[in-house]
Amino acid sequence: MSQPAPLAAAPAFDEAWFAARAQPGVQRLKAYDPGHDLVALRRQYGEAHLVELGSNENPYGPSPAARAAILDSLHALHRYPDPLGGDLKRALARTHGVEVGQILLGNGSHELLMQLGQVFAGPGEEVVFSRYGFAVFALSTQAAGARMNIVEALPRDAAMPCGHDLDAIAAAVGADTKLVYVANPNNPTGTWFGRDALVAFLDQIPAHVIVVMDEAYAEMADAPDYASALSVLDRYPNVAVTRTFSKAYGLAGLRVGYLIAQPGLIAVMDRLRESFNVNGPALAACEAALGDEDHLRWACARNAEQRSALAEALARRGLRVFPSQTNFVLVEFGARTPQVEAALVARGVILRPMGGYGLADCIRISVGSADENRRLLAALDEVLA
Repeated sequence: MSQPAPLAAAPAFDEAWFAARAQPGVQRLKAYDPGHDLVALRRQYGEAHLVELGSNENPYGPSPAARAAILDSLHALHRYPDPLGGDLKRALARTHGVEVGQILLGNGSHELLMQLGQVFAGPGEEVVFSRYGFAVFALSTQAAGARMNIVEALPRDAAMPCGHDLDAIAAAVGADTKLVYVANPNNPTGTWFGRDALVAFLDQIPAHVIVVMDEAYAEMADAPDYASALSVLDRYPNVAVTRTFSKAYGLAGLRVGYLIAQPGLIAVMDRLRESFNVNGPALAACEAALGDEDHLRWACARNAEQRSALAEALARRGLRVFPSQTNFVLVEFGARTPQVEAALVARGVILRPMGGYGLADCIRISVGSADENRRLLAALDEVLA
């Protein structure tokens, strides 16, 4: 009697097995790197002793009105939130002088940036953005299966070191380009460009190419020449602007962003929007935050003061500090960067390593409160001694 054929070895259902079955764009992706396991570090050091300056959070927190709105919304947690986000959209429309139909809400601007890639780019098509631009630009492009055209940034000896080279970005736009991602001010460099440069850049972009202006840090920019792309939307209908409540408004824990663009673009994007993608307490808190302009101005003023003081203190220690219009500074530490960063973590000071951005000799430091910055500098003095 013949022997039965041996059973085939069972497949190893590991990451590689599943990755081989994923879409080509997803196969090339790497998961977003948050830098550190902050929850574990909080448990290790205790929240009161940990100095968290790695995520560009607002150390002053949200408006008291936003806190009150969250508490007032808790009685309705058994109900779905408004699927349209109507009240928040109307508040945003009043704030920015646009129509409600020009606004799309997202679970943070991250979600919206990803969806822009899904909707407007795909295999065989190209997305253009600058080296050292926000990490989500690359994630969005790869997830959509499109081709990345990464334009070299300005050199380190430029007035805006490692900032966007707008002329080079415009020159890189070709027949297959569907999207251009630009951040102003930019994360992680902190650099920015003014209104004249913005208009000159947009004048070079063909009208059929959508330009996404990521303005997550716009409220914090106080340079005289800075201008939001919202001011030129009527002139350039191919421009879409993303904003967030996570930074200046101090609501990072609620994850709310929004997109402002032509109603037609918003209508197409809305087809992909997940139902109830912004939760009830978040809708209430963001609407209340918009109504408290005094708190926003106060928080941005404190940030500007501490940003200047921190940059000056770091420069006095012989470190190169990149210009910034955000709530962080990019600092060059040179070859010793990994050792400095590790030594600071050992002292309970959490910053953001930049190796993932191709800036391995730099560390991004969020601008904290006066006390947080003092504790950072004290720890840094120990490490550099």
